[in-house]
Amino acid sequence: MSAAETTTKSAAAFRTISEVSDDLDVPQHVLRFWETKFPQVKPLKRAGRRRYYRPEDLDVLRQIRNLLYRDGYTIKGVQKLFKDGSFKEGEQESSSDSVVSKPAATDSDLGTVITSGLGTDEQRKLLIELKKIRSLLGQN
Repeated sequence: MSAAETTTKSAAAFRTISEVSDDLDVPQHVLRFWETKFPQVKPLKRAGRRRYYRPEDLDVLRQIRNLLYRDGYTIKGVQKLFKDGSFKEGEQESSSDSVVSKPAATDSDLGTVITSGLGTDEQRKLLIELKKIRSLLGQN
């Protein structure tokens, strides 16, 4: 078998962790970590605990990678998207856009997220400072 024949698999073929790692450009230990955080990723485990990823697993992993690395979500944020049904297992992403769009932060979001636990005066001062910073960055 030539090298070209061994690297070309059908779309329905199962993939090893090293193939998935290469395809997604994500280290193998990260894929194993994601398995612990996202129950939607369920590779088959054979003798010797070797993992074999189904095409559906690849779709989910690709979406997770895009949401985390490209769109800036946190692990908890992506978990929430799965939980809320914003992303369904096996959904395909479009060629250039993620299935889930990241909402833009509003002034009230900044005030709520960053100032939780602060007193009202402190919140107001912090929100004013954040608005100044946003203005300086040109993100009015």
